Amino acid sequence: MPGPAGTRKHAPDARRDRRANQRLRTRKDLLVAAAALLKAGRTPTMDEIADAALVSRATAYRHFPSLEALLIEAPLQGEAPDPAVLFADDASTDAEARVERALLALHQMTWRNAAQLKLMLSSHLAAPGGTGARRQNRRTGLIEAALAPVRGELSPAAYRRLCRALALLFGTEAMVVCSDVLGAGERTAREVTVWAARAMVREALAGARAG
Repeated sequence: MPGPAGTRKHAPDARRDRRANQRLRTRKDLLVAAAALLKAGRTPTMDEIADAALVSRATAYRHFPSLEALLIEAPLQGEAPDPAVLFADDASTDAEARVERALLALHQMTWRNAAQLKLMLSSHLAAPGGTGARRQNRRTGLIEAALAPVRGELSPAAYRRLCRALALLFGTEAMVVCSDVLGAGERTAREVTVWAARAMVREALAGARAG
């Protein structure tokens, strides 16, 4: 029947999501541990960070290709907006407005920490083999929280496509494109990305409601 079949079909996806979430939690634990040790006034070793995060040294290196990469990103821990806090007092079902709110929250953090984030991106791209370990995904949680009131209106495929499209407008890469490629300032970048994000949400919902 449709119910059990649907469950079997999506079980591998659910397991992958759980594993991905666990990896992100471990990565966050390492960043929190490193940030705390840095705030204590000294530069920690990878072993010290791993011990503080309650993971092995090998696990730490699976998440960060080098101690330098971890220490570059650690000062940014806690800077990104928390989706639960951002929408705690927001009962709106206006998906466009909610996405704009999420986008602007991360936009402000990104431009405020532009130099550090560019250094982090450079370190990631310079990792052996051309790619580093998977980065902390701060944008998806914000996007999903913003779209929560209308998620039921979209098919799973349409929802995934919208989340991925919006992710292109959030974070360091979008800031680099605007500032370093286009030569646009913070205000112009804000206006363009908000316009694009609203257009994406509007188009996705219009298509779902027309169907």
